[in-house]
Amino acid sequence: MREYVDVIVPRGGKGLIERLMNDARIPVIKHLHGVCHVYIDDKAELDKAVRIADNAKTSRYGTCNTMETLLVHRSVAKNFLPRIAEIYAAKGVEMRGCADSRGIVSSMKEATEADWHEEYLAPIISIRVVDDINAAMAHIAKYGSQHTDAIVTEDYSRARRFMREVDSSSVMVNASTRFADGFEYGLGAEIGISTDKIHARGPVGLEGLTSEKWVVLGEGHTRG
Repeated sequence: MREYVDVIVPRGGKGLIERLMNDARIPVIKHLHGVCHVYIDDKAELDKAVRIADNAKTSRYGTCNTMETLLVHRSVAKNFLPRIAEIYAAKGVEMRGCADSRGIVSSMKEATEADWHEEYLAPIISIRVVDDINAAMAHIAKYGSQHTDAIVTEDYSRARRFMREVDSSSVMVNASTRFADGFEYGLGAEIGISTDKIHARGPVGLEGLTSEKWVVLGEGHTRG
């Protein structure tokens, strides 16, 4: 029905969206995964970091802007991880960590390679200790879905670098990934979310779906 339909904005599960991607002959504005990350930098204020990591994961489990992987700078991991792990444990969140994370919080299960790719949509989180911001961004580039990623830091040079180099449709500094939402962005009712770059990107409201028509009014004007 291409003569009637300009674009499809699917709302539903991964299986529905994958089928549309494979079969549709009409443009599709969509995101397939919401593998969102929060990186806790060594320049983070840890009380702030704990609040953000808690909210990003536990405010709602089944949304595409929920954090699925927590990345923590090695130099703050011993102070930060026990604090956030206590909160996650109290809320029934299963933690799956790398060897360094499990060395700090022994109750974590072992994370597999598949965990870094996983959008759990459930009270499960993968946790990795990284050496620096470079390692954090490399992890996001490899495993992320270009949906929403956040850095917690008081070093705004690093924050600006993270915003510039992380190629996601929403990038946060010192804020929960849960803010990636059309209503929160002032777009009105959210019609969809796009991790593509053509036409719309990020949360999509009506304005993001509106194309332009150029109207020229003349009085016999000609072009030289």
